[in-house]
Amino acid sequence: MGPVDYIVVEFPGNRMTGEAFPLLVDLVDRGLIRILDLVFIRKDEDGSVNALEIADLTGDGNLDLAVFEGAKSGLLGDDDIEEAAAAVEPGNSAGLLIYENAWAAPFAAALRRSGAQLVASGRLPVQALIASLEAAEAAS
Repeated sequence: MGPVDYIVVEFPGNRMTGEAFPLLVDLVDRGLIRILDLVFIRKDEDGSVNALEIADLTGDGNLDLAVFEGAKSGLLGDDDIEEAAAAVEPGNSAGLLIYENAWAAPFAAALRRSGAQLVASGRLPVQALIASLEAAEAAS
């Protein structure tokens, strides 16, 4: 198995255009990721949190999200959903995605077979990366 990551994506004002969904499907179809869990939540103005059924998200009559229906591995619990909701502003909705980086599975398996162990991992925030690149460019 490859490394597993999660993301929480907030949709201000509950506006989901669906533009990113075909790209997510493409990542799965190409074998780059495997979706383990996908949950959508809405945080009301009073702070209450509701899980949304995937088929109800667009409201346009097209089930373009039906491909994600049933993406539940059992890794996510109610406490995880509450923790993700804490990062979401009232009046907004969010998607919580847990995915395996399937592209890395053969590499990770080879490392494990050779006795290697992952001792640190992290992610560089895109904004920090852009700022560093811009600073380096300005200095040169």
